[in-house]
Amino acid sequence: MTNHEADQVAHGEDLAIVARAVEGDRAALTQLIDRHQQFVFNVALKMFGDRVDAEDLTQEVMIKVITSLHAFRGESAFRTWVYRIAVNHFIKTRQRDRERVVTGFASYFEAIEQTPDAPLRDLDPLIAGATIEELRLRCTSGMLMCLDREQRLTYILGAVFGLDQTLAAEVLNISPGNFRVRLHRARTDLSTWMDRKCGLVNPANPCRCAKKTRAHVRSGRIDPARLVFNTDFVERVDAKVERGAAEAMSLVDELTTSVFRSHPYAMTPSGVVDDVLGHPVLVDFFDL
Repeated sequence: MTNHEADQVAHGEDLAIVARAVEGDRAALTQLIDRHQQFVFNVALKMFGDRVDAEDLTQEVMIKVITSLHAFRGESAFRTWVYRIAVNHFIKTRQRDRERVVTGFASYFEAIEQTPDAPLRDLDPLIAGATIEELRLRCTSGMLMCLDREQRLTYILGAVFGLDQTLAAEVLNISPGNFRVRLHRARTDLSTWMDRKCGLVNPANPCRCAKKTRAHVRSGRIDPARLVFNTDFVERVDAKVERGAAEAMSLVDELTTSVFRSHPYAMTPSGVVDDVLGHPVLVDFFDL
């Protein structure tokens, strides 16, 4: 089955579930949330770099989706409609904590450079690979935060999750041409800075996650016993990327993209469905 055929099947399934949900079928509502919340959660996590914010935003988006079901006319794929609601919500939501802290590439990479290195031979044996990976995920997530919201969303949808440019442009309510321009600019900004500063992209750069980890653990910014990013996943983003036509990218762009596609595809917290369906707005709206 081709991607297009799979999309058509998924759309038909969504339409059938929506029809039951509009009639107040609680099981159908649960099914809709289950089908679409994980992608919304992962985009929110990439957008704002904080699991609590991502959980809250996912709940808010799914409440908007459910309460707007009567307005869905099937003129686009249901997932496109959901993604558009999510994107609009993420663009308009209040400024989040990490957005206040991360103000741009120059200051972000300067802060990284000022973090003390630990010689690899002197690393604390208690700082295991999982903790080093936690720093890698935290640090590179911060690099995304250096992009403004529109650039960030464009890069997350187009480069990280590999959405087809026509779908991504429709979700962002711009033309495919404008999407390509915006994606190119976001890629250029991100890959240029990472090529100059990040050892993950350019081995000539001295920055290494392993060398920086001890300082982050000692300062309390990372707790090896309570990992935030390197937890609750069964696969990487790369396994979820939509495979379309091959994109023409420079080696630096490919390396940069591979860093983010190797991030975990996070599991949605178990309580989101109950929180959404138990929200007073939905209880009143559907009289459940």
